[in-house]
Amino acid sequence: MVGAMANNGRIRSAFPAANGSKDLTSNSAPASTTGSEYGPVEFSREDVEALLNERIKYKSKFNYKERCENMMDYIKRLRLCIRWFQELELDYAFEQEKLKNALAMNEKHCADMETSLKNKEEELNMIIEELRKNFESAQIQLAKEQTEKLAANDSLGKEKEARLAVEKAQAGLTEELGKAQGELQTANQRIQSVNDMYKLLQEYNSSLQLYNSKLQGDLDEAHETIKRGEKERTAIVENIGNLKGQFSALQDQLAASKASQDDIMKQKAELVNEVASLKVELQQAKDERDHHLTELKTLQTEATKYNDFKDTIAELEATCSSQSSQIRELQDQLVSSDRQLQMSDLTTFEKMNEFEDQKQAIIDLKSRVEEAELKLVEGEKLRKKLHNTILELKGNIRVFCRVRPLLPGENNGDEGKTISYPASLELLGRGIDLMQNAQKHSFTFDKVFVPNTSQEDVFIEISQLVQSALDGYKVCIFAYGQTGSGKTYTMMGKPGNAEEKGLIPRCLEQIFETRQSLRAQGWKYELQVSMLEIYNETIRDLLSTNKEAVRTENGVSPQKHAIKHDAHGNTHVAELTILDVKSSREVSFLLDHAARNRSVGKTQMNEQSSRSHFVFTLRISGVNESTEQQVQGVLNLIDLAGSERLSKSGSTGDRLKETQAINKSLSSLGDVIFALGKKEDHVPFRNSKLTYLLQPCLGGDSKTLMFVNIAPESSSTGESLCSLRFAARVNACEIGTPRRQTNIKQLDRLSLG
Repeated sequence: MVGAMANNGRIRSAFPAANGSKDLTSNSAPASTTGSEYGPVEFSREDVEALLNERIKYKSKFNYKERCENMMDYIKRLRLCIRWFQELELDYAFEQEKLKNALAMNEKHCADMETSLKNKEEELNMIIEELRKNFESAQIQLAKEQTEKLAANDSLGKEKEARLAVEKAQAGLTEELGKAQGELQTANQRIQSVNDMYKLLQEYNSSLQLYNSKLQGDLDEAHETIKRGEKERTAIVENIGNLKGQFSALQDQLAASKASQDDIMKQKAELVNEVASLKVELQQAKDERDHHLTELKTLQTEATKYNDFKDTIAELEATCSSQSSQIRELQDQLVSSDRQLQMSDLTTFEKMNEFEDQKQAIIDLKSRVEEAELKLVEGEKLRKKLHNTILELKGNIRVFCRVRPLLPGENNGDEGKTISYPASLELLGRGIDLMQNAQKHSFTFDKVFVPNTSQEDVFIEISQLVQSALDGYKVCIFAYGQTGSGKTYTMMGKPGNAEEKGLIPRCLEQIFETRQSLRAQGWKYELQVSMLEIYNETIRDLLSTNKEAVRTENGVSPQKHAIKHDAHGNTHVAELTILDVKSSREVSFLLDHAARNRSVGKTQMNEQSSRSHFVFTLRISGVNESTEQQVQGVLNLIDLAGSERLSKSGSTGDRLKETQAINKSLSSLGDVIFALGKKEDHVPFRNSKLTYLLQPCLGGDSKTLMFVNIAPESSSTGESLCSLRFAARVNACEIGTPRRQTNIKQLDRLSLG
């Protein structure tokens, strides 16, 4: 609870960055608390986690008023936390912008000073050059006059008037030379002063560089904080690995104990059988002894009568004594067998105790592993939430990379040679490496999907972004890549297979399910759908019931669908069919209708190649009857046509014109991304219908996500590298913070938000 954030009248410290090792407010002004309902409150990491993990308890399940009040209070606290994060980020951005402006002004001042110094230096050099020329001409003239003087002395020694004239001319030249030397000395002094000023400017420039390095150090410290958070995550994962190793070792010991116990039980059974056989033999020996004793007694009685049988009696006595010795040996063997049986029982008991201890240890380790895995999952969820929040605040375009599986007939060993995925924890699930001509190219995106990733796993990653459309945001998701890389499969899926449904059907199912669940909170939503394609720089209405309006023989639609943008950043497409929908089944029917009308063709690279850019738009208008709050959201799902090279596709005729139009529009998209990345004043949105239609998504207040689809076979390495480089430039673009559209009147029908 936000109200409980103060302990004994003391405010907690601010929320630390990236798993917490450094205070966010340590290097700048404290976060603004303007507009807070709870006073100057700052958030710690525990407060944010408690707020995210809080479960609202209700006294009565059917007390909707209490549930609404609790939910509104929880939403207020969430808004307070988000406002605190935004204000802190704005403070940092404002301070950084101030420093950047100061640095730019100083650099501009230095550049102006350097330019003026260079101009002055050039002027001084020109003056010095002129003085040198005058001095040389004066020296030449002086030498000439001296020559004339000598000639005059030799030929006209008595002509004093000419001599006086020459002396006067020499005096004048000497005076001019003195003036020139004075001017040269003055110029040297001016050059010295300019050099001193240049040294001062160099010192000022070095101080600016030191200040810039200090700012870079602060930035490095922030990166170190993030790295320490990643190291803590690494330590948790290593601890889980160690626990799993101990668990496997204990399982091996348990198996060995079970095996030894089985051997002991077998030995025990053998000993029991041996003891039983020995007891039987002993009983037989006793019976034989009794029988011989009876015979001996009868013989003794008969021996008294018959003295002739003395030899027989002696033999019987010898047999009886030998049997007695055998009986004693059997008794000794029986005693030793009993001792062995007792020892085996004792060993079995010890093994059973050890087995129980190991079993308990395994149970404890399992619980520890489950707790560690649960903490890891919670930490990953918190990291994703914070990462998404930071990306939204920065306004970057998110980029997901998806590598399709190898198709039948493709070389199964190509993927391991051309595409690999880093195993480090920092890049796990976010990095991809591409090999071309024995050179490794590494890229990092917000998410990388390996070939065996299911459609459901891909949709889970974007489900929160789809939810934002219901919350009143503009959302745009588009797929980019070469022909045959899996863009249409990602967006549309495989018809007739529920498990392989694409993002568009799954997004619609989520929106309709969420709309149904929000009715209990008083929300009512109206949904409108439009679908169009851009074929050869011409917009076609795919929901039009008039086939003549959809396509003609020359490929030009008779209807003119003009694109217009209003002052609120909304885009209107004239004469475009917009339909109200009530269920996902209706939208599925419309998608099938649009798929039949869409332009496809066969090339050497793809049997069913999309020859146009497909744009699906879902407009969402919601109103809460209890709070009278209104929201306007737009969901744009775009399947771009694939880039292809004519040398590989073998396109001719109409296919050739389509390929040229597709590559031209994708090239215009690249020019727009390049201009946005350079933050140029002019962005060429009007160079193609595609970029002009996507202007609100690329340059407005929309939440934008791009899927870059990659083909794994080695023959597509060049196109894959171009796609990954383009995706990296897109990921670096900042288009502004998304803005929620609430409390406004219902807008006119439009195609693209």
